[in-house]
Amino acid sequence: MKISARHIIMAAALTCALAASLASACAEVSPEPAQTASPRPPGRVESFTPPAPDRAVPTSRGELMNSFAPVVKKAQPAVVNVFASRVERMPANPLFDDPIFRRFFGEGGGMPGRNMAQSLGSGVIVDQSGLVVTNNHVIEGMTDVKVALADKREFAAKILLRDPRTDLAVLKLVDGANFPTMELGDSDALEVGDLTLAIGNPFGVGQTVTQGIISALSRTHVGISDYGFFIQTDAAINPGNSGGPLVDMNGRVVGINSAIFSKSGGSVGIGFAIPVNMVKSVIAAAKGGGKQVRRAWMGATLQTLSQEIADGLGLDRPTGALLADVDPKGPSAEAGLKRGDVIISVDGQTADDPEAVGYRLATKPIGGQATLGVLRGGKKIVAQIRLAPAPETPPRDAIRIKGASPFAGATVMNISPAVIEEMSVQGTTNGVVVSEVDDGSYAQQLNLQRGDIILAVNDQKIGTTRDLESVTAGRAYYWKITLARGGQVFTTVIGG
Repeated sequence: MKISARHIIMAAALTCALAASLASACAEVSPEPAQTASPRPPGRVESFTPPAPDRAVPTSRGELMNSFAPVVKKAQPAVVNVFASRVERMPANPLFDDPIFRRFFGEGGGMPGRNMAQSLGSGVIVDQSGLVVTNNHVIEGMTDVKVALADKREFAAKILLRDPRTDLAVLKLVDGANFPTMELGDSDALEVGDLTLAIGNPFGVGQTVTQGIISALSRTHVGISDYGFFIQTDAAINPGNSGGPLVDMNGRVVGINSAIFSKSGGSVGIGFAIPVNMVKSVIAAAKGGGKQVRRAWMGATLQTLSQEIADGLGLDRPTGALLADVDPKGPSAEAGLKRGDVIISVDGQTADDPEAVGYRLATKPIGGQATLGVLRGGKKIVAQIRLAPAPETPPRDAIRIKGASPFAGATVMNISPAVIEEMSVQGTTNGVVVSEVDDGSYAQQLNLQRGDIILAVNDQKIGTTRDLESVTAGRAYYWKITLARGGQVFTTVIGG
């Protein structure tokens, strides 16, 4: 077998490289000078493991490629699991009113039963005193709430504030102090493609971290809450993650995970988080002792622009929010806005639709002003709108209906601009609105729902809560009810 000169040269090169490598390795393991070695007792062999170096929050893209562990270590202690429950009373079975039935099946089955309803979610501590932010739907209708920290400690919690319009709630841990917290970031500084982490308790398996990116911003028409303006992420979010934080690479909260789009119930990479700038207003209201969040009122009805409407207004594209109606006594009228104007920005930030305008104004503090960019007749103008809460005129005068009418067990309120904002009333300003329905009541059997507007009973118009209380005080052979729901009016007749 012949060996070419080329192969001989390659072999020689490999030999030299190997020799150099061995020499380098020997040099690296050469012992230190004798005077630096510490004396050891004879017959004893000691092993030494150097301490792991401290790992800081990464400051470059290269450091991020190694691990997300520093970010998780910074954020994780402030993430909590939320356990909520309530006891539901089950009505007695009417069959047990029959003595023959009781004879065969016993007496015990006719007694009212009790059922435990439970809910599981996540949350994040935002104040050392023990303020916890979570989703409203996690604790909705619940009476007992417990919070478990990452270090296994558990605390009872009381509900400070519920805000169904944003699907947010604020809890307060009953005992303890100096809790670990997470810093709040700036959701307006996010960009599509930014790395994010979602931390929570999916399916109750325990605290879990998932990683993804910001897939989209300013997602509207999602149908999750009244303020439809969401961060979309592909970080895996599953049932149980609700209320947990969406975290940026500085370990700050940039959103509260709220919902997923899924046909199977599990994550398919389309998750939605409430921007932290909206969360800040809810936290501020809770710290101020409020039971509800007061937000700026425009005094106008906004409408989404279609291509046909945009063409009619001479716009090149259907973006912005059209003023379909203006309250003559509201802030919009004071600012000089008119029906047919199109709002395209709020304080310099683009507003593509009514949801974006509502979100931008809702994050502004009451008492100041906002600058609106407006299109009118093909020209751009600027308007300064006063940020004031909606007035409660007339007073809501909430009444719980009693007696034996179909409305018994319903709490109703007079309609005012404040109630319209709070309840998201649509379609009418007449009648009274249902704010609450007791479990097991006649009103619940009638299928009355929160937000229903009662317009007339037995052909008598209902203008105030006192009108409804008077009409339903006695008995009737029948009840003819006219109500509005979701902008549609219904009339039904039921027996007395």
